[in-house]
Parts: sequence; structure tokens; C-alpha cells
Amino acid sequence: MTFDTEAARLPLSMLLVFGSAKLMDELFELFGQPGIVGQILAGVLIGPSLLGWIAPHEVLSALAELGVMFLLFQVGLEIKSSELMKIGGTASLVAVLGVAVPFALGWGLLRLWGNSTIEAVFTGAAMVATSVGITAQVLAAKGLLQYRASKIILGAAVIDDVLGLIILALVSSMAKGPLNFVELGITAALATGFTIIAATWGTRALNTIVPRLLRKLRGTEAQFSLAVLLLFTFSVVSVYAGVAAIIGAFLAGMALAETVTHRVHDLTRGVSELLIPFFLVGIGLHFELAAFANPSTIWLALAVLAVAIVSKFAGCSLGAYKLGWPDARRVGVGMIPRGEVGMVVAQLGLSLGVIGQNIYAVVVFMSVATTLVAPPLLKLTFKNVRPQPAD
Repeated sequence: MTFDTEAARLPLSMLLVFGSAKLMDELFELFGQPGIVGQILAGVLIGPSLLGWIAPHEVLSALAELGVMFLLFQVGLEIKSSELMKIGGTASLVAVLGVAVPFALGWGLLRLWGNSTIEAVFTGAAMVATSVGITAQVLAAKGLLQYRASKIILGAAVIDDVLGLIILALVSSMAKGPLNFVELGITAALATGFTIIAATWGTRALNTIVPRLLRKLRGTEAQFSLAVLLLFTFSVVSVYAGVAAIIGAFLAGMALAETVTHRVHDLTRGVSELLIPFFLVGIGLHFELAAFANPSTIWLALAVLAVAIVSKFAGCSLGAYKLGWPDARRVGVGMIPRGEVGMVVAQLGLSLGVIGQNIYAVVVFMSVATTLVAPPLLKLTFKNVRPQPAD
């Protein structure tokens, strides 16, 4: 009997990732720490940096993307669009300041360090967008999604993604040559238009359409099947509009929040429980310890990390100042993680040949480290807050 290595690749990868994630999750929870941190560190442990048991590959990336889509869909199901619109002004201010301050300070730090203008611009761009999946997972796990600060974080993260897309389009255009203002304008209009339309009119449309459809459907778990179909539809349209698929997933969940039964919530949570570890471990797998053999890279990485944390916290908490210090502090902390978003910017800069391998390593380090720092800080800022059930 021969052993088929290729056939075993998928189940072995899933065993290593899922098993190590859940083991580290339990270990961290046992010692009173957020399990999400343990799952990310599981990726560092089993990945190329330490044990070398597994490296990132296309299948894991696909599972990770599915995981964060279902996570944001699950979060959207807990949030009513009418409630999110009430805090739209504050969320917009949080998003704008949470983009402007990190970009300016990131750019300034790299210029002071002696790096080129384009490297400084890409580093600043990598500091801009928040990885809403990380914060959403912490808030959902602790039953904190119904709090005002949580809703502002989620609303700001959606706006943040649109602004981040515009900045990414801008810096990419700078790297390629003269700026194409028409293309940038179209990109900004499409992204903004889709987000506003989906958030404002999506719920009203689905409140009318979904009940009629369900009366005609006879399949097993028809409501869940329809919900998943809408999840993927919104995700595809969001990508064509220029924003991330996860924003479409979140908007789909929010549009269905007032229509679907608790059965859909339960089934979505079950799928998320399977797939989210692939998203979290995937972040850790991208960490490269070997890139920090040079002491100057270490110092730059630490400086970038400090600026990334302080700038996001300062900008976003300032935007939420009228809520009072406790909520402003929660919003500031909730917007800190960069996760996979920063790594996408770094990968783009590397592929365009405008940043060096050391800057790429620094940005990846910042992305992973801010993702690790945020959950314990969120736990601390929400320490005396009791979980609230969804409406």
C-alpha cells in the first residue's frame, strides 16, 4: 500500500491549522487571555518562522477568506442598519481621523528614517485600513456587539475600508507613473456609492423580497441557503465596486438582520466556528522571523509598530471624543488591528518593485503585531461592561 502525499495534503493542512488553533485558543483562555491571540500565535508557531510544519498556500488562503466573510456576515446579522445610521456622523469622523493621522505619521517616520518617498507613502498606506475581522471576532465572542462603541467601530471600519481603497489606488497610481484622476474618481464613486446604497436601501428591499421568496421555497434550510446566496452576491458586487468582499458580506448580514430567524444565526455561527481559525492562523503564518536578522530592521519595525498603535488610537479616539472617554478609548483600541489589510498593501508594493524586502518585513510585522495587541486591550477597555443579547 502506497501513501498518496498529495491526497493527504488538504486534510493534513486542515488538521494542523484547526487543531493548533483550537489548542492554543483553549490554552490562552485557561490563563485568562483572549483565545484569538493564541490562534494567531499558533500560525507563527507551526509556520515557516518556527517549526516549519506548514506554509501559506492557496487552499488555506481560500479557507481564510471564506472564514472572515462568514465572520463579518455573522456580525452583520447582529446589527440593524437603522441603528448604524444613527451613529453615522461619529463613525465617519472616527474613520477620517483614523485614516489621516496614521498615514501622515507613517509617511513622516519613514522619511525621517531616510527611506524614499514612495516607500514612506506605501508604509503610511499600510497603516490606514483597520482589519475589522479581528475586532469583530473579539466583540462577537464577548457578546458586546450591541454596545454603542462597538457599532461605531464597525461603522467606522466600513468607511475606513472605502477610504483605504482610495488611498491604495492613489499610491499604486503614483508607483506606476502620472496620476490618473479620472480613474481614481470613478473608483471612489463606485466604492462609496455601493456602500451607501447597500447600507441604506438594502434592508428595505430585502424586508420586502425575502418573505415572499421564502413562502415559495421548499428546500431544507431554505432560509439559510438564501442568506448564504445573498452573502456571496453582496461580496461579488462589492469587489466589482472596488471594496473588499468582507464589506459586502457585512452589509449582506446587516440587510438581513431584521428578516431571518435565529436558526440562520445558529447555522452561520457553526460555519464561522469551522472557518475562522484558518483566517487567524493565516495571519501568523505570514510572519517571517528571518527578515529581522539586521538590527536596523528590528528598530524600524518597533518604531513603525509604536506609531501604528499610537496614531490609530489617537485619531479614532479623538473622533469619538463626544461619547466620553470610556467609549472613545474603546473605539480607539478597536480600530488598532491592521491584520491582512496591511499585508495586502505590502505585497502590492513589493510586486510593483517600489519597496524593499526589509520594508515588506516591517509592514508584515506591524500587521501581525497590531493584530495581537488589540484583543487584550479590547478586553481591558470592556472589562466592566456586561454582555448584551442581540435584539
